[in-house]
Amino acid sequence: MLTKKGKYGLKAMVHLAGRIPGETTLVTDIADTNDIPKKFLDTILGELRNAGFVNSKKGKGGGYTLAKPAHEIRVGHIIRVLDGPLAPIQCASKSSYRRCDDCADEKTCSVRLIMLETREAIATILDNRTLAEMRALAKTEEAEFMYNI
Repeated sequence: MLTKKGKYGLKAMVHLAGRIPGETTLVTDIADTNDIPKKFLDTILGELRNAGFVNSKKGKGGGYTLAKPAHEIRVGHIIRVLDGPLAPIQCASKSSYRRCDDCADEKTCSVRLIMLETREAIATILDNRTLAEMRALAKTEEAEFMYNI
């Protein structure tokens, strides 16, 4: 399940993807626009900065910008930085695999087998979608809403 940290991080990244490249955005603006607690967002943006997804600038004209173009940033990568592995259970994880203590035979464990399939489906979607595509989805939904009123 996506945590609030992951959800807020994605919202912040989509917000930054909607800005003019290189134009800084204040944390307060991101937080207010997306209904994210500012203090929590500070922590999230710090993690995203450390992972190389955003740049920060202090002082006058400071704020956050994307470190790379939105079309180069994969949604799955953002989620892994903020929430960890995509797998629902550790024995199905590629990056943080750990055998279950209560499993007699991994090769025939029906829980593990379905969770491996689930992990692959999740990764297929999230690792093949970019931040730019995510931003475009929001704009499409907004346009459809405006025309259906």
